[in-house]
Amino acid sequence: MEEMVNIPLTFAENTILETTRLRLRPVQISDAQDMYEYASDEETTRYVFLQHRSLADSKFAIANYFMAEPLGKYAIEEKKSGKMIGTIDLRVESNYGRGELGYTLNKAYWGQGLMPEAAFALLVLGFDQMKLVSIGAYHNLENGKSGRVMEKIGMKKITEIKSSRLWKGQLIDEAFYMITASDWQKRIM
Repeated sequence: MEEMVNIPLTFAENTILETTRLRLRPVQISDAQDMYEYASDEETTRYVFLQHRSLADSKFAIANYFMAEPLGKYAIEEKKSGKMIGTIDLRVESNYGRGELGYTLNKAYWGQGLMPEAAFALLVLGFDQMKLVSIGAYHNLENGKSGRVMEKIGMKKITEIKSSRLWKGQLIDEAFYMITASDWQKRIM
């Protein structure tokens, strides 16, 4: 059995992650305008969180969600422009050795392979450094684009869950995807 990895310390030592086109870094209050640009868009937020109605909503989200407990939560910054184009997080249940991904991307950047690139960086962190046994993600069944991101990073659909939770006053159906450490090892070899 491998030695236990200190998950908070690993996140603390990896607050900035680099990919070819992206920098994953802590979300800052100065990102509020960039966040508001996508978080106020109905199409972008339809499946993930309540639409921001003002810049103050974005500042509130940054301060109360991203900055209050920042470990594992990243701004997705496009390197060439320095613009914050979305967020991604890896929530870890260290007692069970598993993680869960969540993400949002400004729709102006959809279809360019940026979200799989960002998610892959967190899989590297989760499997190679934290020694997680699995990483999963959920998506609303109506949001097929999110499922395609999950497939591109090697996740497999495990199940569909009917009426899994309330969202905006409605019961929604979700799909759960997962990649295990053994599948990850096969993928990167």
